[in-house]
Order: sequence, then C-alpha cells, then structure tokens
Amino acid sequence: MTILALEFSSGQRSVALARAENIFVETLETAGRGTAAFSMIEKILARAQVEREEVETLAVGLGPGSYTGVRAAIALAQGWQLAREIKTAGVSSAAALAARAQAEKIFGRLNVIVYAQREEFYAATYEISETACAEITPLKILPLAELHSRARQGEIFIGPDAAKFFTNGRELFPRAMEVATLALANNHFLPGEKLAPIYLRETNFVKAR
Repeated sequence: MTILALEFSSGQRSVALARAENIFVETLETAGRGTAAFSMIEKILARAQVEREEVETLAVGLGPGSYTGVRAAIALAQGWQLAREIKTAGVSSAAALAARAQAEKIFGRLNVIVYAQREEFYAATYEISETACAEITPLKILPLAELHSRARQGEIFIGPDAAKFFTNGRELFPRAMEVATLALANNHFLPGEKLAPIYLRETNFVKAR
C-alpha cells in the first residue's frame, strides 16, 4: 500500500509518503502561518518518484490543534477521494505525538498536551517504552492550574507548547511520519465525509436577532 499522510494540526506542518515495505520520505514546513499543501505534496511525490495515481490511501492528523490546519487537511483528503476513489484514514494527533516521543526515545509516563486556548489544554497520558506506547488516560480538556499541580509533582509534558508553559516540558510536534505509521498499523479506513476534527468542546451557537 502507498499511503500519503498530512499533519497540519500544529505550527510545524508535514507531509509523508509510506509504503507497506516501510520506505518513508517526509517533508516539514515551519515558516509562516499558511500551509503550502500542494507544494509539499508535489515535493514529496517527486522525492519518492511516485505519481499521484499511485497513492492508494490518504491519512490525516485530526488534531486536536489548529482547527484551520486540520480542516484544510481533511478537505484535501475528501477532494482527493472524490477524484481518485482512494481510501482515507484519520489519526489522533495526540497519538502521533506519543509515537514521535517513542521515536525520539523519550520514555516513561508522559503527558501529551496541546494548547486549547482559554488557559486550557487537551491532555492525555501515555506510558512509553522502547517496545510499547500505551494510552493510560484518554484525551480530555484540563485547566492550566491542574497541569501546573502535576508539574510540581515532577510529571513530564510533551507537545508543541509544552516548553512555553512548563519548566519540565519538552517541545514536540506531531508529524506525518507517525500519522502514516499509525494508519498502516490500525488498518482502519473510513469514507472521506466521515473525517472530522477532534474537538472536545461543545459547540455553542448564538442565534442572531
């Protein structure tokens, strides 16, 4: 299987290409606020010497994180599926962060965090070792005060903004490489129209008068 993965949920955007025989290529972009998605995709396909028609699956990091970035990745995947009838898969960006920590040999019990604004964070706890990456507590929204309390007890935090808020935090970004790996491992595909951002807050609409 040839799988193209997009991870646009943070300030470090990435695109990766993977094949079942574990041949990977990846490109990263950190400059600016926008995402030159098609340019990144063309670059990765050229490096891998793969044509667009050879892509069989498109995997997307679903967040939490940048709602605009996640929506852009989902829209691209949905459009691609309409044009080419490929498979699509969605992967939690928090799980991709945990997998990135494992790849960088950051082991132990770690809090994966993503800033959710309003002095709150998306947070999940993982137990990570050389051979395992297990979710201990599922993703939820927690106040900064509670996480500071955990930090005082020596707990470790990883995520795009972890180092900004915690002295024992380590800056780490979810990457398309892990999105591809997790999608291949989970083998869980769904129609493009069912891809949706991971957003734990209730949506409140106020009707205009």
